Amino acid sequence: MAIKKGIYAATMSILNKDLSLDIDSTIQHFEKLLKDGCDGVAIFGSTGQSQLISLLEKKKLVDKLKNNNNKNELIIGTGENSISHNVEIMKHSLKNGINRFLIMPPAYYKYGDEEAYIFYEKLIQSVPESEIILYNFEKLSGYKFSVQIVEKLAKNFPKQILGVKDSSYNLYEKLKIPNFLIFPGSETKLLKGLELGCSGIISAICNVTASLAKQVYHDFLYNKKQTSNEKLCAVRSEFDKYNLISGLHSFMGLEDEKYKRLLPPLSLLSDSKTKELKLKLKELSFLHEKNKAA
Repeated sequence: MAIKKGIYAATMSILNKDLSLDIDSTIQHFEKLLKDGCDGVAIFGSTGQSQLISLLEKKKLVDKLKNNNNKNELIIGTGENSISHNVEIMKHSLKNGINRFLIMPPAYYKYGDEEAYIFYEKLIQSVPESEIILYNFEKLSGYKFSVQIVEKLAKNFPKQILGVKDSSYNLYEKLKIPNFLIFPGSETKLLKGLELGCSGIISAICNVTASLAKQVYHDFLYNKKQTSNEKLCAVRSEFDKYNLISGLHSFMGLEDEKYKRLLPPLSLLSDSKTKELKLKLKELSFLHEKNKAA
């Protein structure tokens, strides 16, 4: 099934006490996000600690998705540097009925557009059935896509390169490719992006703002007065003051201890910063669904 427009959470990964992947809890978490309003979720993006989770654990979770009722709403982030590991998780996902991927170019090494092009070309040659969302996030990968290289990839591989998640924000205002999906990576860019013709967002903070983000999206689609955008952007801006993964896990950890587990070198916010974040969100009259019931 093709990747659709809408609100996507870059979903969190939940860990066991021994820091192995808690597969069942991770699945339960993203299933709740879909109920809260997300049109889909990206599993094993950077928010999901993908670069720190073993390939074997990723494959075990994908095995559990074969008969999942929400399979068509899922995008698999590969979170791997090597071509062979990317191909391995992609082919494993295909065996389980998922051909949609969020793929960041390799981190650490310095390279340019042509080298990035070759990387994706090799992936597509190995897994031609794939549908790929490019992941543009220079802060993590060290490489920033240009408009020209995205246009070249989309032109030469129209069946495979279907869109981009733009977390560097140098593309979403400039790309004008017909039928090409563009997802800014922040709630603060959602409404502006929609006005420019973007497709929605793929965001870490949709782990806690799914219903708000969906309301903004819904109001835009049906030409209604925006009632939630200001609050949505304010909540995102508070999380932006911290490392997003640390902030999310610290905030979610207030309601469930299992969210307090992170793989090193990631860590939770300090107690004082967690209290600070909670207070700021309370001032915005924002509480996560479980906190509302507490």
